[in-house]
Amino acid sequence: MTYKAIELDKLNVNKSNDRHGELENETAAIAWLFAHHQHQMKKLARDIVETGGLYEPPLVYPDGKDFVVFDGNRRTTCIKLLANPKRAPTVELQKYFAELKANWSGIFPDKITCRVETDRDTIDDILFRRHTGSQGGVGQSTWDGRMKTTFVNRTGKGTGLNVADEIEERLKAAKLLPDQKKLPRSNLNRLLSAEAFRNRVGITTAKGKFEFTRKEAAVLPALARIADDLAHRRVTLDDVWDVDRKSAYLDTLEKEGVLPTAVDAIGGKVKPPAGKAKKGAAKARKPTQLRRIRLIPDTDYGVAWSGRLQRHRAIWEELQFSLELEHHPNAIAVLCRVLLELSVDNYIDQAKVATVSESDALVKKIVGCAEDLEAKGKIDKRYLQIVRKSRTMDEIVSIDTLNKYVHSSSMAPAPKDLASLWDTFVPLVVLFLNE
Repeated sequence: MTYKAIELDKLNVNKSNDRHGELENETAAIAWLFAHHQHQMKKLARDIVETGGLYEPPLVYPDGKDFVVFDGNRRTTCIKLLANPKRAPTVELQKYFAELKANWSGIFPDKITCRVETDRDTIDDILFRRHTGSQGGVGQSTWDGRMKTTFVNRTGKGTGLNVADEIEERLKAAKLLPDQKKLPRSNLNRLLSAEAFRNRVGITTAKGKFEFTRKEAAVLPALARIADDLAHRRVTLDDVWDVDRKSAYLDTLEKEGVLPTAVDAIGGKVKPPAGKAKKGAAKARKPTQLRRIRLIPDTDYGVAWSGRLQRHRAIWEELQFSLELEHHPNAIAVLCRVLLELSVDNYIDQAKVATVSESDALVKKIVGCAEDLEAKGKIDKRYLQIVRKSRTMDEIVSIDTLNKYVHSSSMAPAPKDLASLWDTFVPLVVLFLNE
């Protein structure tokens, strides 16, 4: 642990802060803080001006010539906006920070003292103790359940089940552990920290225990390759730090034919995939018989939320945690349609689907991308036929119905119909987002 005075322009507000998950850049991270905590941010900025500085040094990690803030992003944001009010996300806030800076007593600092840690595991241990257990430390902001989940999905810490230990045990029994090399458990847990990534290699912990989703004979060699890459440092912490880098590494293994595929499905039956790499055929979910409160049930669909999916995630979470079917059917219908289109556009862009473009009609895009998924073995022909029927103009479960919910003044969405629509298209949405 060292403390160092660092120039403000070398400090980067963390675009992958566990408060919000991965965003596109520092500007988006600053905007998020004010969109969700504007009152507290303004109050914190005023306190910094009145007291003349920061009481607690931010926790940072060196990134080239700059430093990424891992704890103290709110404090760092405030001091950076005081230094340059024009970086505030709104005109009103720009004026607010300019007025505050005018009240600064003495010379405004161009550096602030930070705690520098060069070991990311140490940083995660600090964050875990500060934000996921009993709260302590003056000025710390409490993480809510979603923020804790984001942290767990990024790092694999605090899940109650040590995936790396489970994998090591099975590799040892199969005599597939790297020779005379220690398995970096923390990096393995980080790589397989979310269901979307675990599903790609053929395992799951969805039921609170370690299980294979593909034949063990196909999964173990894939896990052995990953363990060997980590043990021999062909893959390091930097390679599995965030969603995009984890996906890129697993994409490489998939192209090399290392990961299990649909032919490795247990019992010859393929369950609907939770994410991009589950090669099995997806089938439409049957609408639940229980009373639905919200469109998206409170369950983990295995979406790996990368920075480019910032708005997609915001809409998803409104539909999953905020809007109620009984009270907000119109808003839900519109947002459902928006989420579906944003998701299919993401798939078109990421998968480079040549048969459709983002300017095509929504129904053409969805059917075209579904056909692409079926050709890749990610959905089965039966589900493809269900999707193709979405072109039908007089069916409740159709794209035309979604369009009418948005544009028709006479067609009102019913909660049960919205639930049926979602349950039909959710396997596609998840695959579209995880591409």
